[in-house]
Amino acid sequence: METIFGNLQGLKSSQLKQLQRLYHQRIPGDRITTPDFSQRLAAISTEVNQPVCAYINRRGQVIRVGVGTPRQTQIPPMELPRYGAERLSGIRCIATHLKPEPPNEAALTAMALQRLDALVVLNITGTGFTRRGGGATGYVKEAYLAHLTPQESRTLITSPAVPKVGESQIQSPSWNISPPLDLDDLADQDLVDLVENLEAEFQREFIAQEVDADHDRVLIVGVMTSEMTPLQFQDNLLELARLVDTAGGDVLQTIQQKRSRIHPQTVVGEGKVQEIALTAQTLGVNLVVFDRDLSPSQVRNLEMQIGIRVVDRTEVILDIFAQRAQSRAGKLQVELAQLEYMQPRLAGRGRTMSRLGGGIGTRGPGETKLETERRAIGQRISRLQKEVTQLQAHRSRLRQRRQHREVPSVALVGYTNAGKSTLLNALTNAEVYTADQLFATLDPTTRRLVIPYGETNEHQEILITDTVGFIHELPASLMDAFRATLEEVTEADALLHLVDLSHPAWLRHIRSVREILAQMPITPGPALVIFNKIDEADSETLALAREEFPLAVFISASQRLGLETLRQRLAQLIEYAVDCG
Repeated sequence: METIFGNLQGLKSSQLKQLQRLYHQRIPGDRITTPDFSQRLAAISTEVNQPVCAYINRRGQVIRVGVGTPRQTQIPPMELPRYGAERLSGIRCIATHLKPEPPNEAALTAMALQRLDALVVLNITGTGFTRRGGGATGYVKEAYLAHLTPQESRTLITSPAVPKVGESQIQSPSWNISPPLDLDDLADQDLVDLVENLEAEFQREFIAQEVDADHDRVLIVGVMTSEMTPLQFQDNLLELARLVDTAGGDVLQTIQQKRSRIHPQTVVGEGKVQEIALTAQTLGVNLVVFDRDLSPSQVRNLEMQIGIRVVDRTEVILDIFAQRAQSRAGKLQVELAQLEYMQPRLAGRGRTMSRLGGGIGTRGPGETKLETERRAIGQRISRLQKEVTQLQAHRSRLRQRRQHREVPSVALVGYTNAGKSTLLNALTNAEVYTADQLFATLDPTTRRLVIPYGETNEHQEILITDTVGFIHELPASLMDAFRATLEEVTEADALLHLVDLSHPAWLRHIRSVREILAQMPITPGPALVIFNKIDEADSETLALAREEFPLAVFISASQRLGLETLRQRLAQLIEYAVDCG
């Protein structure tokens, strides 16, 4: 039996049968509809006193019948053909409307979300008669034909360009609505000609707008709740845009919402999900990134309703780590973090949304294991945890050797992109990779450094280690997986806490680093705060930092400013740490 969708309450069995018979109707392949089919649809709608929608494919077959408006009966994204941004879905909707008015925005939005070939709205009179043989007539007062048009004003928004809170960037989809038509005029419309012309225009625009094929086209979704200030929310969005950029994505747009609490099923609520889906469809987005962690059920719900991949902030960070890991130890820890994160999210992913197509959230050592059995994933995690434990033991033996030789050690810590690797290169002439990116270096690097020591300024050799950068709300899976690396911090005699003073949220970054250090099982040694990039900071920020942190050192690692002062203060720090130890 053919399925009828929508509001079926109160319908008689005879009315349901009339709706089911619509599935046996056939429209000529080159026509949008016929007068007979339109009148039959309108007659049924009049009898049930509700709007009725029929969805027809390009072969003229009715593939879906729904009782309700186009918005209420629309086809779920996962059931639509998965064409690109330059293609229409190959489906048109013939809908009845009980009021004499043009298609409303809800119906047009549903058309855009489904990328329908066309939307026909039949305004019905409420009266008519049925001819012998079942043909209906006199029920349609007027008809409107609507279709999508290319939106030539679309522009690519680069990743750092995140709007301020309250700004709206949402672009309306572009569509065309005909003047009122009678059924004969409507029947004369050539569907093949309409679709071919539209898709040719979409293809031209798609080629003109296309960015690097290796880059994801990303839509960021930010949700501001009562526990955060507008400034914190803004900082979070800017940071997420930088993370996406570092991961290799292009941020096309940002959608924002202010909520008192997170919606348990979809984070943002049904209305905003529709807005996200429409914006993604309009811009040709292939990835939606949320600014917070999502539960497995939220990801599944969002992907079902939006129709494209959805990832959260943690998954973007994991993807960056997967790209950055170079050493065997780094790759081992990244794989463990990915599998621990993905394990509860495996259910349903193979059925609803393949994650093996490439792009953010699909890279890394764990990529080929996404759709294997949960038991196999669990066994792999157990083996990796044993290897990480062995790695911890190995690093511990190395540290014991260094301590046996009585070589003091210092760990460079700080928020990601604070300039730790640049400082290590400047102090030791190392050749550690540096870039203006988040998490540019992942594997810890240890180098020897000679500093003046004591009142006689004799030379003393110390070891300085560049560690992985911290970030606000560092994912728990990373904290656990990188415990072997983070022990370099807890076992060091002292810490150099590097801060990017040119960043607007430098104070918040200091708090975030201190919160992460406080979570470590062993209390780290004494820390010296170093403000970096002073050549890029304004005078007011410098004055505030000097007032708040009078014992801090101010440098520019890239310009080699203040390094001699830093060496002297580092010598004092080591002397204090060794004496206290």
